[in-house]
Amino acid sequence: MNNNDYNSPSFKKLLDSLQQQSWELELIISGFAIFGLFTAYDPLRIEMINAQNEDQVYNFVVYFVLTIAASILLFNLLLHVILRGLWIGSLGLRYVSGDIEFDKLKYSEKFTNYLKKRIVSFDRYIANLENYCSVLFAISFLLIFYVLAFTMIIICIVLVAQFVIESEVLPEQFASIFGAFLMIFIIIGMILTFIDFITQGWLKKKKWISRLYFPIYWIFSFITLSFLYRPLVYNFLDNRFGKRLILLLTPIYLVILLITTVEYRTSNYLEKDQNSSSIFANKENYFDMLTDEEDFPGRLVIPSKVITEPYLKVFVPFSENIENRIFAFNDSLKPKNDRRGLSSSMKINTNWSDEITSARQKDSIRKAYLKTFNTIYSFKIDTLKLDEDFIITTGKHNILGFETYLNIKDLEEGKHLLKLIRLRKEKDTVARYSDAAIPFWNFKE
Repeated sequence: MNNNDYNSPSFKKLLDSLQQQSWELELIISGFAIFGLFTAYDPLRIEMINAQNEDQVYNFVVYFVLTIAASILLFNLLLHVILRGLWIGSLGLRYVSGDIEFDKLKYSEKFTNYLKKRIVSFDRYIANLENYCSVLFAISFLLIFYVLAFTMIIICIVLVAQFVIESEVLPEQFASIFGAFLMIFIIIGMILTFIDFITQGWLKKKKWISRLYFPIYWIFSFITLSFLYRPLVYNFLDNRFGKRLILLLTPIYLVILLITTVEYRTSNYLEKDQNSSSIFANKENYFDMLTDEEDFPGRLVIPSKVITEPYLKVFVPFSENIENRIFAFNDSLKPKNDRRGLSSSMKINTNWSDEITSARQKDSIRKAYLKTFNTIYSFKIDTLKLDEDFIITTGKHNILGFETYLNIKDLEEGKHLLKLIRLRKEKDTVARYSDAAIPFWNFKE
């Protein structure tokens, strides 16, 4: 007989034996997982901030989900280790002291009866700790699948919008109708699945509702990958203790989320994180202040608050919004197939499109791209207008952007305000306004 036959007595005996020794495996896995999560958390958060800074929506979503999953898992595993440590300590105390002898405490009858009713026995306390530890360890990894399920639904919505509704292969009318149908189906299915989740299967209990819900449940079991962890879910739901713990953890997560957003305000008007202006200088606009790995440049960056050279280096980080503005001013640069978004580093071919194949064509397009950028952006120092040509380069943290140098040898010493001026199309007119402003001081050496 196969030793892995789940109906065989030997396999059940093996599971019972492993079950008694699972706490050792739990602690080993928790220890390695906590170490790995602490190591990975900061890099994930930094990549998320970088994606947000560069308006990379897809990358931001991916790293945001990974950061949330790491946070949930880290909190649960730390709580598990603390409870498991308390459980081990309780076992050691039981070996030394045995059970609780309430009579030896010589409390009044009222307190003695109350404590006997609430505590019952030390063994019961140890058994409850064991249950909490085991269930919490399993929930820790189940919650990661829930985060993954939510991410998969969001990805499906994005894919329908990008490859169906905005498809250039399908007929426009068919793409709009079919895409709208898929979008409505996914949203309704997501809402019903969430209702079924928070009510712990209410939609499956009502006969006529369950018939309507079953096709949605079947499809979403693949979208959310629930077929991978479904046995774990229903094992929790048929256990009263597991259901209570899940309901208990949900408000705890909400409270933790609320606590992380709480901060103490020291002023009614002043804040640390606000855009640079004539009266405020944000460190994100000065290269010499970007000292930490999580510090990323703002929309306009100069070397320092104090400039002693006869020139001023200026850097504008690239973002997808900048490319959208360039397309708005130069339609010829807009590709038929937008290649932005998630992609693989594995290159099957290097062609940009069927119409752009040679290196000369690509170089010509890049020059037109940069020329359009230089048309859109210019500078003002106080009231003096400046118009310098940018080049494409990489700055701190290997960030792609546009760089130029302004001639300030004739600029008076003292405080000045550098403004990045941008053109913006508004219907049939082109407006000019300040996109960013940075104060700096000019002193000759």
